[in-house]
Amino acid sequence: MPPTPATAFVVPRPAGAPVEGDRLVDLPAIDDPGSVTAADARAMSKVLFDRLRVLEEGTHEYQYVRNTLIELNVPLVRFVVGRFRARPETTEEMVQVGTIGLIKAIDRFDPSFDVEFPTFAVPTISGEIKRFFRDTSWAVHVPRRLQELRLELAKARDAFTAEHDRAPTPAELADRLGIGVDEVVDGLTAAAGYTAASLDAPAGDDGPAEVHTSRAAFVDPGYELAENLHDLKPLVAALPQRDRDILSMRFGQELTQSQIGERLGISQMHVSRLLARTLSTLRAQLLAD
Repeated sequence: MPPTPATAFVVPRPAGAPVEGDRLVDLPAIDDPGSVTAADARAMSKVLFDRLRVLEEGTHEYQYVRNTLIELNVPLVRFVVGRFRARPETTEEMVQVGTIGLIKAIDRFDPSFDVEFPTFAVPTISGEIKRFFRDTSWAVHVPRRLQELRLELAKARDAFTAEHDRAPTPAELADRLGIGVDEVVDGLTAAAGYTAASLDAPAGDDGPAEVHTSRAAFVDPGYELAENLHDLKPLVAALPQRDRDILSMRFGQELTQSQIGERLGISQMHVSRLLARTLSTLRAQLLAD
């Protein structure tokens, strides 16, 4: 069946629009924009773009033509969205964002460009969706400059790996992109903020089932040592000077008991008794607290 002529479509009449009988004056119309074939949508769009050029912006007629163009070309947005099926965002989210790109393309398009509207609109729609990914898909917010650098680094890394059959060093990436090594390191660090795993997600494929939560709950024994040292500080400060000196020489300077005895002019046994008494006192006070 040959395609229906563009002027044969029937459109729901917007309130207040100029009419002649049951038809909008001088305007093509459609009954259901979503059911129009791609070929008919292109034909209709050409007529509507020509009409849009001579209408005054802000008028009811201008809005009607512009809105009809948007409805006619939403399938074009869904076509572009289909390229991003692997993304975690929902289809409707991407269609909403892509429709913004479609509207921008409609507002910028001029039939005198001598190019089909879909050819003109697809890059704009795709760019709007990619910008949405770039601005919202980061698990950790990083500056726009580093977001864009991440993409450049990824392309440079893939190209280098394909040429040399190995991953590039930061210096090689810097040389390839003509930027400093520090900037490359910043970009690689920022890339780590692109995704984040749930604490309830499996931590690995090997060994027994384990989630990140169990690793996050691990307590470093160094924390307890730091807490004990913090609590000991005022207790040590309250000791007699000689006891503080013995502790400093034994645990700070790592001297033997004999060396400490020589410095203080006492026997090694005396140093041992003094040290044992001091440690016992500190232990008792620490436990009591």
